[in-house]
Amino acid sequence: MAQLYSSVKPTPMLKDELDIVIPTIRNLDFLEMWRPFFEQYHLIIVQDGDPSKVINIPEGFDYELYNRNDINRILGPKASCISFKDSACRCFGYMVSKKKYIYTIDDDCFVAKDPTGKEINALEQHIKNLLSPSTPHFFNTLYDPYRDGADFVRGYPFSMREGAITAVSHGLWLNIPDYDAPTQLVKPLEKNSRKFDLPLRLPILYVDAVMTIPQGTLFPMCGMNLAFDRELIGPAMYFGLMGDGQPIGRYDDMWAGWCVKVICDHMGWGVKTGLPYIWHSKASNPFVNLKKEYNGIFWQEEAIPFFQSVTLPKECTSVQQCYLELAKLVKEKLGKVDPYFITLATGMVTWIEAWEELNSEEGTEAKAPNGKNE
Repeated sequence: MAQLYSSVKPTPMLKDELDIVIPTIRNLDFLEMWRPFFEQYHLIIVQDGDPSKVINIPEGFDYELYNRNDINRILGPKASCISFKDSACRCFGYMVSKKKYIYTIDDDCFVAKDPTGKEINALEQHIKNLLSPSTPHFFNTLYDPYRDGADFVRGYPFSMREGAITAVSHGLWLNIPDYDAPTQLVKPLEKNSRKFDLPLRLPILYVDAVMTIPQGTLFPMCGMNLAFDRELIGPAMYFGLMGDGQPIGRYDDMWAGWCVKVICDHMGWGVKTGLPYIWHSKASNPFVNLKKEYNGIFWQEEAIPFFQSVTLPKECTSVQQCYLELAKLVKEKLGKVDPYFITLATGMVTWIEAWEELNSEEGTEAKAPNGKNE
């Protein structure tokens, strides 16, 4: 008798509790490589640029597609807080999601392989990171003590071993590093490798580790391989005003990261970085990037000390309250650096207003996308 095999695929972790958000200006052929890992999840695709352009999406995926016309229709005047012609538009997907968790990935990122050649299920690792505690208040020298085969080292306080809630899982990249334009220009051939590459004499840069970023420490967050608890920290995941009509670009995810980290520190939550890796397939033009980053390279020397010095009042007990307080401080302190920060602070307030409005019971009826496939 012929052996029968079930055609039913195993249900992935958090299948009904997680949305995958993808910003794009092109056909999403890259999804074919991710099909084994993404096919059973719901996708929210935010189309940037020309809304009349038709974006082709491979069959078999459950998705919603939003373009600029949809953003303007759904948010009305508050659409001004969503960037145009910049991947920062992805945060609109965070706003319209109905799920507890978000994973966001760029369309030039593919499935990576670990040093043994096994394909990495990046989404599964992010979920494991989010569902296990963090250690922001005391650093464990063996990195994540909650991973299989790991534990707390000698001298780690027993009173702190329950850890903290994890709000953010920040993944990394193989192949093309996430460099700024000046570093791209001076290191045009440098790549992250999963093994020692003799011709280019590259070190082994695949590090099998997850760690919690300590409380009080900022980090440069990259949005191309990122997961977070939307219900917990979502209102702070605003990628700012970048791109068309703005004097800065390529600082969208870093701005969000600085805001998120300050708020997570205030609330006592953790942010993890490390595994999982994705394969970043192409480097953007460093000369184009330099034009976008030029102001930011100078402004970050003022912005980072600002965030390092911020102390949120104890009266701020919600993420929304924390974020509005940050917006007030940005306007007051960084507005002296450049008028752009006054505009950005206004966008931060508008973002929270739009988030509250759209995530109210009445607002859920206005979320219908331009394209949907279920």
